[in-house]
Amino acid sequence: MIIFPAIDIRNGKCVRLRQGLASQETVYGDDPAAMGRRWQEEGAQWLHVVDLDGAFQARPGNLESIRRLREAVTIPIQLGGGLRSLETLDLYFDLGLDRLILGTALLKDQDLAARALTRYPGRIALGLDARDGLLSVEGWTEATRRTAAEVARELAALKPAAVIYTDISRDGVKRGVNVEATRALAQAVDLPVIASGGVSTLMDIRALLPLEPLGVAGVIIGRALYDAAFTLPQALEQARRT
Repeated sequence: MIIFPAIDIRNGKCVRLRQGLASQETVYGDDPAAMGRRWQEEGAQWLHVVDLDGAFQARPGNLESIRRLREAVTIPIQLGGGLRSLETLDLYFDLGLDRLILGTALLKDQDLAARALTRYPGRIALGLDARDGLLSVEGWTEATRRTAAEVARELAALKPAAVIYTDISRDGVKRGVNVEATRALAQAVDLPVIASGGVSTLMDIRALLPLEPLGVAGVIIGRALYDAAFTLPQALEQARRT
């Protein structure tokens, strides 16, 4: 199972938000590139990056910070936040990013989603963020009546690289991963699923390991690493256990 250290960028700084609320921000550093080097040096295989300004403003908000981060590390980077046009996708891929995550566009511009998945096969992930089982969009500020499984099934034929599933109620609060919701999504679609939101202890990683045969391929970890609940090497070791 792949461990994805999260780097959320707002106003050029590394931050974490509680349940996606801009008013509930904790700053962990002012140099995303240095943070990326740290995680790479500690053994990370991938980085998960979110342009929070992009998510709230529907357009890229931290291009220079992301460019410096890309130049600072050699491991793959996946990024989400503010991806609303093919031109923006082109821009980020030209910067050297490896995978981009569509969230709001999946529900609000399905033509864009279909064109992106066709244009960049194997390089677009679905970002499905749910609160009480229903998806939220526009930086988690707007609720919908759709479920993660519904949208994932609709787009599965276009072969997205992965489905990144976040339980918003658990994001940034270290309440534990929503294992059952992650299991249900993995059973609903034949796509790799990456869990996100709520990791607080190494046991949360261990709880996901039995889901690997169902297609759960990774987990994104943010606040628990930044608050030193455990180290990245410890998380990587836990993920290698069977």
